[in-house]
Amino acid sequence: MSMTTPIATESFTCAVSPDLASLSMTAANGACVTLTAETLRLFCKCAHCIRARFDERFPERFPGIAIVEVADLGYGLNICFSDGHNRGIYPKSYLASLTDH
Repeated sequence: MSMTTPIATESFTCAVSPDLASLSMTAANGACVTLTAETLRLFCKCAHCIRARFDERFPERFPGIAIVEVADLGYGLNICFSDGHNRGIYPKSYLASLTDH
């Protein structure tokens, strides 16, 4: 994961890397943030993942995880992963906050 400057959450474009290992978000002002697929999967806040963390059965890592689909919902992104997980909706403000991890 890398960060150049803070990204505005109102409007940005996103692109999955050719190897499906990361998601880059670019704001209208040119600021760009890249988050790895593993970081995104680790920080999913869907009910299923929150429950798995609570039950102490959430994996510590997701080696080799890939992003297989991204749907822009306006306020956030629904990201689907190669392990079949597709429940995560990542609000744009939350994505911007993940640059610190």
